[in-house]
Amino acid sequence: MIESANHDNKLPQSFYLQDTLSVARKLLGKTFVKVEKDKILAGKIVETEAYKGNCDESAHSYRGITKRNEVMFEEGGLLYVYFTYGVHFCANVVTEAKGVGNAVLLRAMEPVEGIEVMSLRRFKKKVPDVKEKRNLLNGPGKICQAFGLGREFNGFDLNSPSLFILNNPDIPREQIITTTRIGIKKSIDLPWRFYIKNNEFISRK
Repeated sequence: MIESANHDNKLPQSFYLQDTLSVARKLLGKTFVKVEKDKILAGKIVETEAYKGNCDESAHSYRGITKRNEVMFEEGGLLYVYFTYGVHFCANVVTEAKGVGNAVLLRAMEPVEGIEVMSLRRFKKKVPDVKEKRNLLNGPGKICQAFGLGREFNGFDLNSPSLFILNNPDIPREQIITTTRIGIKKSIDLPWRFYIKNNEFISRK
């Protein structure tokens, strides 16, 4: 259970100001938490992808600042939420210093708490079966749907009382798989996707 006392264990601002690739790896195993009135939704981050605007054609920030991507250019520690393919939202953690334009996509999570609420949003039922639980948060669009993250969360401070990431121990390097990213068409050779080895809740091996 995620108790109120755990709120003191949030990731510090300094965590988000590190190199983007380092943040992408270190986010693995951390717990993403959203507080909704008297309910707590939580998921263990098991898969991430890094996006760096200065050298990555697939990053929204590659061609500079726009109205859509301006949150990416703020100081690290904010949530960058965007709508894609006219279908779903994706949530990213903004990283590094103001003006850089980098972020880490939250690609998959292992459900921890608030599963009934998340299942209602995803499957219209409170209790998911084994397969549905495995598919509850195994994709960026699924995460946003389950957690109720829409446009109103774009630019949201990850050090707020209602949305934050808990500072769990780092996952050992030997348990982290590094691959090229998926679902993109540019800069596809960059090995900037990270996931926890043998975790059944990742989006794709």
